[in-house]
Order: sequence, then structure tokens, then C-alpha cells
Amino acid sequence: MVGQSPLDPSESRTAVLLEPFVHQVGGHMSMMKYDEHTVCKPLVSQELSFYESLPLAMRQFTPQYKGIVSVHLKKDSLGNLTLIASPSLQTESCGRLDNAIGDSSVTIWHKCKWAASTGTGSEHALVKWSHTQLTKTFKDSCPGKMLLRTDLQYRTDSLLEDANRNQPERNSYNPWGLHCHRQHLNRMSSKHNENKLHQFLLLENVVSKYNYPCILDLKMGTRQHGDDASEEKKARHIKKCEQSTSASLGVRICGMQVYQADTGHFLCKDKYYGRKLSPEGFRQTLRQFLCNGNHLRTDLLEPIVLRLKALLSVIRKQSSFRFYSSSLLIIYEGQEHKENTAPLENHLHFQKTNCTPSHGTNHSRVDVRMIDFAHTTFKGSKCNHTTYDGPDHGYIFGLENLIKILQNLSEGK
Repeated sequence: MVGQSPLDPSESRTAVLLEPFVHQVGGHMSMMKYDEHTVCKPLVSQELSFYESLPLAMRQFTPQYKGIVSVHLKKDSLGNLTLIASPSLQTESCGRLDNAIGDSSVTIWHKCKWAASTGTGSEHALVKWSHTQLTKTFKDSCPGKMLLRTDLQYRTDSLLEDANRNQPERNSYNPWGLHCHRQHLNRMSSKHNENKLHQFLLLENVVSKYNYPCILDLKMGTRQHGDDASEEKKARHIKKCEQSTSASLGVRICGMQVYQADTGHFLCKDKYYGRKLSPEGFRQTLRQFLCNGNHLRTDLLEPIVLRLKALLSVIRKQSSFRFYSSSLLIIYEGQEHKENTAPLENHLHFQKTNCTPSHGTNHSRVDVRMIDFAHTTFKGSKCNHTTYDGPDHGYIFGLENLIKILQNLSEGK
């Protein structure tokens, strides 16, 4: 076990130890957990501009913006790296933080310890998760956190290692968020000293109400590069779109985790898996997202489609907005009510797509949220260089195809 390097008493009254957000299934920027109801991510001025100018009609489809917090990197004598947020510096005008600021000692949830791994020098590997006495265990606060695992689509080698290259918790977490977090810490530690303050956005944790959050991260639209992209980056993004379902369907899978009732684990897919899918592969993976290993969750189709149609109606009315490189999350609770659960003896292996349909009447909680607005542009944006007319037709094209595919699934096609 690695020894703790506790905060100074004076620091603990104002500091929050950030941890990787274990339910991050896509993206490349590290999401951090601030408290049970709040996540944070590095501030990008264009994304901040979007949240500050968010049209009222879109607010139900985006995470609640909670303000800005200052974060710095702390390194102890053993080389362990910790990200520490200082909420008292910049939260006066940022709205209510769900009691996160009131008693900051309660917001010191879990500490993620990183130590220099042997061989590379600048690389860092996860050593262990340690908990303060104030916090609930992962199992109590969110059972699904104990079950995150990966399949062969994504190798976890070297992601979860202690200093001796052991992997005692190899299948405990969705590897993608930890992968992003490790890269982010490496960048921060190599580019900046400990005294530098970094600005992070505080956002609603949209999966906090779920025990076993099943999450599909969809990259929306037929174009992914922002207006500020270099010619090289623009060409790279255009190629990715042409070689994936972004061009043909206006949407591609960027990440996924789905609870498997037959195995008691989450099935995880990453963006590299999503890029390789054909339109038919996309449809099958969408079906897999709604399959819990025992049966197809047909009870979810209607509420998801209704929510997507409501979003479509809103997007059609948003003139000048272009949501380049943004994602859409579809979320549902993986833990079914007993009356809607098929007999265990009927369960199938999670990689099969011919799940037996479940015809339960319970409409489990579902949610649809737009995220990632670092390249979103609109008329009046502080960061806007190009002004567009009318709605984002590439985004609308993707939504329409997504709705059509789900409706076909509902009809058994």
C-alpha cells in the first residue's frame, strides 16, 4: 500500500481532492468528479461562452452549468500527483453547488494516487484508490462503480498497475476515463509547475441519480472539426468522418457502457471500436446498448425516442448554432425493477445481439444530454469567427437517423 500524503489542516478546509470520473465513456479530455452531483473539466473559453449564452429551450438537454473552480497539481515527496480544487477562490457568483461548498470537508471524497512508473520517467500509473473516513464506499454510493470492466475491444494493460506492475483491480473500472486522466496528468506535470492555477468548469453530474448507469456517447453531425482547426487537423477529421458512420448517418459511437445482468458487469466499448463500425454495425451496437445480456430493453425505446424527438424540435429552431465535435449522451438505469426482469435461465452471452425482447410495461428512467461544446459556434459568441445561418443540418441529419433506427428496433426490424 502507498502511504497517504494528507492535506495540511488549513488546506483541507478549502480544498477538494478531485478523482477521475469513472463513468466517462468517451472524449479525450479528462472529466473529474468534484462531488457526488458535480463533475469538472478543464475550461475552454468557447465552451464557457456556450454555457453562459445557453438558450432556455436547450437547458433541459445540457448539464447544468455550476461555475468555475481553480485547480492545481500537487506532488508529494514520493512523486504522487493529486489534483486539488479550491472552491473558495471562484464560486461566489457561480450558483448553488448542491451543498458542495457549505462544508468542504465532506467533499473530500476519494483520493487518486499516481506514482512515476519504472522505465518511462514521465509516465504515471494508477497506484490505488484510498478513501477518507467521511465518505461512503463506492458500493454504497453507486453500486455500478464496482462493476465497470472492459472487454477485448479495449486493452487495459498498463492502465491499472501498482508500482510493482501488478493489476489487482484490473476489471474494476471503465478504462477510458482512467486512460484520459493519466494522459491529462502527464500533460499537466510536464508543462506546468505546481503553483500554476488551472481553471475548470463545474457541471452537473448527469448520471449521479443512477445506480448502474448505462451510457452511450454519440459524436453527432457530419462535420467534426471546429472553425479554428488547422488544415492538418481539418483533413484528419474529415477523413475520420468519411471512414465512419459520421458521413453516412451523421452520428458515430464514441463510447459505451451497458450493464449486463447475466454477468453482473458492465460491457464497455471505446471510440476506436465506434470508428470501425459500418451502418449495420452501428445499428447492431445500438441494439447491444439496449440489451442487458438477458433480453432487449424494449421498454426503453419509446421514452428514448420521445426525448430525442423533443431535442430534434429544439435544435431545428436554433439558428446559427453549429455543434461541431459535440456529443450526445443517452443514459438509462441498468438495474431493472423485478417485475420487468426476464428469468435468469434465459440469459445470453453479452456479445450476442439476438437478445430476447422484454415486454415489461415499466418505463425506466432515461435521459438524453448534449455535452462537449469546445467547438460550438453561434452568432454573438465571444469566440465566434464564422457566423452561420439556419439550424445545424448535420446534427439534425444524425438525430433523424438515430430516431429512425430506434423506431425500427421498436418495430422488430
